[in-house]
Amino acid sequence: MHPDGRFMETSSGNYMTSSTTIQAIANAFERWAPIGLAESYDNPGLQVGHADRSVSKGLVALDMTPQVLDEAVSSGCHLVVTHHPLIFTPLKTITANSYVSNLALRLAESGIALYSAHTNLDSVRGGVSFALAAQLGLTNVDFLMHKDDALVKLVTFVPTASSESVRGALTDAGAGQIGQYSGCSFESRGTGHFTPATEAKPAVGSAGGPPEQVDEVRLETEVAKWNLATVISAMKDAHPYEEVPYDIYPVRQPYKNAGLGAIGTLEEPVGLEAFLTTVSQTLENSALRYTGDLDQMIRRVAVCGGSGSKFVGAAQAAGADAYITADISYHTFFNVLNTDGIPEIALIDPGHYESERITEVLMLDFLKTEFPDVEWLRTTTRTAPVKTFNAPG
Repeated sequence: MHPDGRFMETSSGNYMTSSTTIQAIANAFERWAPIGLAESYDNPGLQVGHADRSVSKGLVALDMTPQVLDEAVSSGCHLVVTHHPLIFTPLKTITANSYVSNLALRLAESGIALYSAHTNLDSVRGGVSFALAAQLGLTNVDFLMHKDDALVKLVTFVPTASSESVRGALTDAGAGQIGQYSGCSFESRGTGHFTPATEAKPAVGSAGGPPEQVDEVRLETEVAKWNLATVISAMKDAHPYEEVPYDIYPVRQPYKNAGLGAIGTLEEPVGLEAFLTTVSQTLENSALRYTGDLDQMIRRVAVCGGSGSKFVGAAQAAGADAYITADISYHTFFNVLNTDGIPEIALIDPGHYESERITEVLMLDFLKTEFPDVEWLRTTTRTAPVKTFNAPG
């Protein structure tokens, strides 16, 4: 059913009766995992479909594959939500001649939308790496690395009588988030000077009048870059001046509410051999690639779902005894050896799919909580194209 009350029939013959739109689902995801947190190479968001269409049944998967699409069609789903985007780079044609364009074409022809939350979901507290850490039994979990260059300082000048209302508007729009504290700001008092032109509509003084001076507050607060437009709009709505004065400055410090990877501790230290067994069983991969001393005790563990080999140095600097991530190259394993060829940290590669499969549960739980009127399914398809061969004996 469209927002205007019309019902829509899908290719599977099912009628949608939910009032939840794809746009509402996208908005909820992006409040949790803002698109602005995504890495520069990424392409999260709505990949295929109409944002204003309604959804009564959806399917969650790590990847978009022909088998997942078949499952969505046969189940009567109107939306597929994946972690990995299908479309990373612009398509020159939408035809059946290549893997990606064929799936995009089939999705469109089936009337099924595709939404993806990728590195933006990797970057939030409680996101992919946090879910992996919880799956492995880690406690006291925090980001392995915080996001750099993610903040700006917003400064505005407000008449003293209006400072509280403007500050409240900034806070309500999400400004001033520092770690576990909200509404953080600073003010200093001074005098503002201006002369209204004849066409002006001044809050103080009169158009074409003499120079004015006003007791003002310099109000400053930190804002995440991806939220800056929303905060500025809220500030302008609350500000009494016709022309709102404000400045934006870069902030060169980590943003504590976003990052990559996670690090935590095991309840009790265990030897590496026993820990590898736990990782293998938990992530359902019987053949782990690793380097490390099997007698080494493991207590502090860093993780990064997916391709996180470039963060090995961060794991070492954080004092991790072991680092679990995927797509570790042969030469990266050499990088953790000391001059005697002994590993200084255990590196464990369980596979990309295996390290991120928990994301299906993470997204499914979120969607069921946010949109209980929609029937949400988890794919029964193992979407990884990579398989492991264990020779008999």
